[in-house]
Amino acid sequence: MRLIQCIHEGEARAARVESAERVRLLDADTHTLARRAIAAGQPLAQAVETALTETRLDYQVLIDEKRLLPPLTHPDPAHCLVTGTGLTHLGSADTRSAMHAKSQVSEAELTDSMRMFKLGVESGKPAAGETGAQPEWFYKGDGDCVVAPEAEIPSPAFAQDAGEEPELAGLYVIGDDGTPWRVGHAIGNEFSDHVTERFNYLWLAHSKLRACSFGPELLVGELPTHLEGVSRIVRHGETLWEKPFLTGEANMAHSLANLEHHHFKYAGFRRPGDVHVHFFGTATLSFADDVHAREGDRFEITLPEFGRPLRNTLHPEAATKTICINAL
Repeated sequence: MRLIQCIHEGEARAARVESAERVRLLDADTHTLARRAIAAGQPLAQAVETALTETRLDYQVLIDEKRLLPPLTHPDPAHCLVTGTGLTHLGSADTRSAMHAKSQVSEAELTDSMRMFKLGVESGKPAAGETGAQPEWFYKGDGDCVVAPEAEIPSPAFAQDAGEEPELAGLYVIGDDGTPWRVGHAIGNEFSDHVTERFNYLWLAHSKLRACSFGPELLVGELPTHLEGVSRIVRHGETLWEKPFLTGEANMAHSLANLEHHHFKYAGFRRPGDVHVHFFGTATLSFADDVHAREGDRFEITLPEFGRPLRNTLHPEAATKTICINAL
């Protein structure tokens, strides 16, 4: 089952995808439906069946009229936390081979990134009931950093780069007792400043404080362990860059359960009612091929299992004055 969210008669409403052309409206937004399911002790799919209306909408019209929303939102953006983990994917065979060769040098010669990656390969998929290696973790922002599918994705004037990161995103709602509930997964564009990050890995935190997008569709239910997608950049109607990418647990150094554990082990991330959007990492970037996106370029990320592609157009923001702090 796949869900979207859209603006219908001025309100955020969820809808079930019935085909590439049609969606069937539900009587509430995704956050409300998830909380209903948690309270009733039932699967989300069952709550969706109960919430179906007779209203069907044209999917393409929703896109053309810019009425799509991210497939899970919180009414108060401050109660949506957007985070992610890096160095999680094995990458292509060539990338794995190169990494393996580098990992044979002495421990003292390993970079911090390679040491972190090696730790994940060795102990990122623990047995059930056991705890594996901690991944790299980063914060992107609250719900205000999320832009809707088909919308412009802003890049601040001080950014040195604006590059896509095609990833899976896990979407969660916290129950009233503090239990995290996985609502489903979506295609994500984690979107980062790779020039800033490359200068010094200690600037990773700065490079991640950017906008992002996910959707348009939320996959409810079992996630395939092997997923093959395509990431591309379109400029003036022509494909500037295109590359396949692999994701899913079979192509990762960490299990999803291990990544989830190391995020939600912190009590502050288990606040009742909150929404969490967590990006699981990637091994494919146009930046690695010396491609630099510019204003008007469209990022397109496709995973067939997730229905329609995630598309956003790059919009660099105008420079702002130096922020002055006033003393009280």
